[in-house]
Amino acid sequence: MSMFRSKKLDLGGFVNGKIIRDHTKRKVFEQHEAERQALRYVIRNTSLPQRARAQAQLQLATMHAYTRSTQIKNRCVAGGTARFIIRDFRLGRFQFREQALAGELPGVRKASW
Repeated sequence: MSMFRSKKLDLGGFVNGKIIRDHTKRKVFEQHEAERQALRYVIRNTSLPQRARAQAQLQLATMHAYTRSTQIKNRCVAGGTARFIIRDFRLGRFQFREQALAGELPGVRKASW
């Protein structure tokens, strides 16, 4: 089953359970983002009746955790690590260094002065 998932992702790099879970979280967040924004707008709108605002707050609280933006963690697409990620390249520091020295990253050179 997990082999099927990894082929379906086509991330081009190292794939493990954490990367698959993060990919799933990103997809679910993207699908439910508009709904969460609408509910937050209803909750903050003080001109609406208190009952409607309370219902919206309850509905927002019962949504799945993966629909929250705080669940998304930046991960290295090549190595899968979650520490010291360079956002512009979506790579960890070690993978960034290896690829930069190999000349695989356009516009990146080792500094010399």
